[in-house]
Amino acid sequence: MSTSNRDDNASVALYWDFENLHAGLIDAKHGEGTYARQDNRFKPQEPLIDVQALVELSASFGPVAINRAYGNWQFFGRYRDALLQSAVELIQLFPPGAAAKNGADIKLCLDATEDIARFPHIGTVIVIGGDSDFMPVAQKIKAAGRTLIGIGNRKNTNRHWAKSCHEFRYYDTLVAAPVLDVPIAVGEKAITRPPADPAAEILQRAVRLLAEAKGEPWVNKGSAWHMVKRLDPTFDPKDHGHANFAEMVKALDSVVEVKKGESDHMLRLR
Repeated sequence: MSTSNRDDNASVALYWDFENLHAGLIDAKHGEGTYARQDNRFKPQEPLIDVQALVELSASFGPVAINRAYGNWQFFGRYRDALLQSAVELIQLFPPGAAAKNGADIKLCLDATEDIARFPHIGTVIVIGGDSDFMPVAQKIKAAGRTLIGIGNRKNTNRHWAKSCHEFRYYDTLVAAPVLDVPIAVGEKAITRPPADPAAEILQRAVRLLAEAKGEPWVNKGSAWHMVKRLDPTFDPKDHGHANFAEMVKALDSVVEVKKGESDHMLRLR
């Protein structure tokens, strides 16, 4: 389903079955069934989820009003900085037994159902997780006239749940490997790749997300600015040597191509 006709003023509610997504990534990295073993599950976890990428994707559907993640957080402390930077509300759930589920899917479904009843401004609901337990809430969300987006690992996502969404994105293809500023060996010396220009980086991210959401390469300049502010509410072009956003776009012509539109300039990634 195309999202090009959605109401850009409607809000987004984002719900994470955090442990479900993390477990899938652990199994993909170390082998099927690795996470389920008690000696692996009940210990500090290595951070594998690209939290920022998923929050940015969610922001492409509208301003995020609810950003709530469910899990047993005593073992996910290494995600602390990423979760704080993305303003994720953490819901603590303790499993009732060593072999029991933490009940995140049930609590998530109850909260989502209650939220769409209470908040008419929510236009899009995004559920991160692959359980078939989400199918009943999918019917509630669609019956309420809201758009439902699902995200999960390809290998451990229930296909019936995926097909019950208006759109489903597989994490495996959604998140690309990040390019890090790491030393590069040159002969006997090592140099460091210079960090990217923050203004260029956020403009590129904003235009890319909008283009993917619309299914068209050209995006409205005003929409790009709104997306920049969704990605980073603190961003100010003046902090990066530009008088305003229009001047920033003009200076970053190596990043985006500009053309005149009917009511505003249009941007496209080079």
